[in-house]
Amino acid sequence: MRRKNKASIDPEPAVNSPSFLNRELSWLEFNQRVLDEARDPSNPLLERVKFLAITGSNLDEFFEVRVAGLKQQAESGSLERSSDGLTATEALQAIRRRTLRMVEAQNHCWREELKPELARRGIRFLGVEQLKKKDFDWLESFYRKEVHPVLTPLAIDPTHAFPQLLNKSLNMIVSLEMKTDGRLLRHLAVVQVPRALPRLVRLPRGDRPRHDYIFLAHAIGHFLSNLFPGTRIRGYWQFRITRNSELYIDEEEVRNLLKAVETELHNRRRGAAVRLEVERDCPPRIRAALRDTFNLTDDDLYVTDGPLNLVRLMAIHEGEQAPDLKDAPFVPPIASALRDTTDLFGAIRARDILLHHPYESFDSVVSFLEQSSVEPTVVAIKMTLYRTGGDRRIIEALLRAAQNGKQVTAVVELRARFDEANNIQWARQLEEAGVNVAYGLVGYKIHAKMCLVVRREGHVLRRYLHLATGNYNASTARLYTDVGYFTARPDFGEDASNLFNLLTGVCQFTGMKKFVVAPFEMHTKVLRWIERETAFARRGLPARILARMNSLVDEKVIEALYAAAEAGVKIELLVRGVCCLRPGLPGHGDNITVRSVVDRFLEHSRIWYFENGCQPQVFISSADWMPRNFHRRIEVAFPVEDGVLVDRIVREILGVSMADNVKARVLQSNGLYVRAAARRGETGTRSQSIFVALAADAERPTTDRKHPGPRSPQMRLAPRPAKLGPKPRPAGDGK
Repeated sequence: MRRKNKASIDPEPAVNSPSFLNRELSWLEFNQRVLDEARDPSNPLLERVKFLAITGSNLDEFFEVRVAGLKQQAESGSLERSSDGLTATEALQAIRRRTLRMVEAQNHCWREELKPELARRGIRFLGVEQLKKKDFDWLESFYRKEVHPVLTPLAIDPTHAFPQLLNKSLNMIVSLEMKTDGRLLRHLAVVQVPRALPRLVRLPRGDRPRHDYIFLAHAIGHFLSNLFPGTRIRGYWQFRITRNSELYIDEEEVRNLLKAVETELHNRRRGAAVRLEVERDCPPRIRAALRDTFNLTDDDLYVTDGPLNLVRLMAIHEGEQAPDLKDAPFVPPIASALRDTTDLFGAIRARDILLHHPYESFDSVVSFLEQSSVEPTVVAIKMTLYRTGGDRRIIEALLRAAQNGKQVTAVVELRARFDEANNIQWARQLEEAGVNVAYGLVGYKIHAKMCLVVRREGHVLRRYLHLATGNYNASTARLYTDVGYFTARPDFGEDASNLFNLLTGVCQFTGMKKFVVAPFEMHTKVLRWIERETAFARRGLPARILARMNSLVDEKVIEALYAAAEAGVKIELLVRGVCCLRPGLPGHGDNITVRSVVDRFLEHSRIWYFENGCQPQVFISSADWMPRNFHRRIEVAFPVEDGVLVDRIVREILGVSMADNVKARVLQSNGLYVRAAARRGETGTRSQSIFVALAADAERPTTDRKHPGPRSPQMRLAPRPAKLGPKPRPAGDGK
C-alpha cells in the first residue's frame, strides 16, 4: 500500500480559543431545529412524524460516533481541551444536560401533540387492552403464526450469561417467578424484538379510511406467557442499547482493506455500550441491573415515555395512507438545457450545465452514465463512489460498460459511515465484472464526487465530466439539495484525469490547473481567499463572502472569518448543521450572520462566493469547512467559469436561500437559534417552496411562465456581480 505524501499536506491545526461554540452542543441544536419542525403545526401532520423520526435517527448516530469518541477520551484520562475550552468529561456533562431536555421534548411531541392529532385524523396507536374482540382475535392469530416462531427467550442465571445484544436492537427484560420443589424462585430473561418483523402492526380495516396500529413490542409483551409456560410474568420492560460504531482500522498495517472493513463491521455490532434507554416504568433495580451489565453509569441512562425507537415511526410517513397529510408530491423536471435533446454529449460540449437537485431531475446524471455505457465512441469511464444507496442503475451502468469492453475504473470508499456493507457488495460485483476497483490513498476517505467519461470524436479524445456536491445516489438526490455540474472544459478534464491517476496509481500531487484538492491545498487556499477579502476591505474596496455548507468547524478558517469581519467584510453563511463560529463577538458588528434552513429537503450543497474586488469567484465543492474535510479526505472544489451560471448561483440559489424568513433560523452568540423574521413590508419567503415553483415554472412554455411568489426581494439580496468572468459559450442552460 502507498505511503502518505506527508510533506505536501497541510498540517492539522492546533488552535485553542474561547471564541468557539462546542461542536457537539451545536449539533444538538441542529437536531433541535429538526424537532422544531416536528412540533410546527403549519407542517403537514405526517411530515411532522417524519421529522420526529429523523431526530431519533440523528440522536442514535450522535451517540454511536460523537459520544462514543468523547467517552473514550474521558476514560483515558485526557484533560485536553477542545477549541471551546471544554475537556471531554465536561463536554459529556453538557451533552447529558442538553440531551435530557431533548428526549423529554421528543416524548412530549409524540405523546401530547402528534399521537392525539393522528388519532383525530384517523390514524390510531392502540394498546392491546383497547382492542375489541375481533381485533384481539386477529392479533392473537397474527402473533401465533408470524411472531411466536421467531422469538427466542434468553434466560439470565448462573448457567446462562447475559446475551450479547446487537446495537440498537429493541429488547425486553422480563421478571418472572416459578415454583420449583416447593420454593418460589424469581428469574430474569431477555426477549429480543425481531428486526425481521415490522415494528408497527397494522390491524385489518378493509376499505375503511381509519388506520389502527399496535406496536409489535406491546403485542409480544401481552403474549409473553406463551414463551415462558409454567411461570408467572411479574413484569416486562423495553430497553435498548446503543454501541460505539466507529471503525478502527490501521490502513498502514492491513494487507487487504476490504477484508479489514468487513471484520470491523462485524465488531461494530458488538462495540462498547455508550447509551442505555429504558421505559419510564422500568423499576430502579432493573435499571441498575441493566446499567451494571453494560458497564454504564447513571449518566448513560435515558428514561423515555414514548416509543423507544422513534425511527420506526417513519413507516407511518412512508405508507400510502392519508396523502392529504403529506407534502404535495413533487416530480423534478429535466433541466432545461437537457430537456429537448437526446445528445447529452453535444449539450455538454456546447456549454457547462448546472443541475440543482432535487428541483431538477437526477435522472440526467443516470442517463449520462447509461448512455456512456453503450455509446460505441466512449472508451473509458472513471468514477468515485461514496454512497450509492439501493438504486442499482448506476452500478448496472458501470457493469454494462465493462461488459461492452470499455475501460472502467471505480474508486470505492469502503468506509462511508453506515454504508460500508453496501459498498463492499458493490465493490465485489464490480471487480467480478472486470471493473478496475481501487480504494484510494492510504489514510484518506475519498469524498470527492466525480465521473469522467472519455470519448473518441474523430481523431481526438474528448473528456466529459460530472462533478457534484452530493453522492451518486438516486434516492437521496430526491431528498437532498445538491448541485451537479456537467462540463467538457479541457482543463477540468485534465485535472480529473490527473486526480484519478493519483487515486489509483503511484504518484505525487503536483498541483492542478482548475481543481482545488484536499488534503493537499484546499485549506491553504480557503484561508488565502478569506484573507484576500480582508485585504480588500482594509483598502475600502467591496469585500463579501457568501458560503453554504453543512458544517463549519475548522478553527483557523473561523479565526480568519473573525479577522475579515473585523476588517469590514460582509460574511453571510448558510450552515445547515454544526457551526462552531460564534457570531456577534465584539468588533465584528453585524458583519457575520449565520443562518440554517431546515425544511422538506435536507440542505446539503456546498457553494462558496468571494467578491474578489468586484471580480467574483464562485466555487462548488464536496467539502465542508471542517478539519476532516481539509486534512483527512480527498475533496474537490472547482470554479464556476460560465458567467450565466455564476449569475444563477449567486442571485437564485444563494440569494433565495439567504432570503428565507419562514424555515430559516439565525444563530445567536449564545449558540441558540431563533427563527428569521421578515422585515417590515416583506412577505414570507420560504426558499424551498420557491425553488419548487421555479422548477414547475421552467416546464411551462416560455410565454406561459410566471414569477412564483416574492421573487424580487431575494434577487436584490445577492446583487448581480460587476463582472461575471469569461464570456459564456453560445448554447446554454436557459436559466
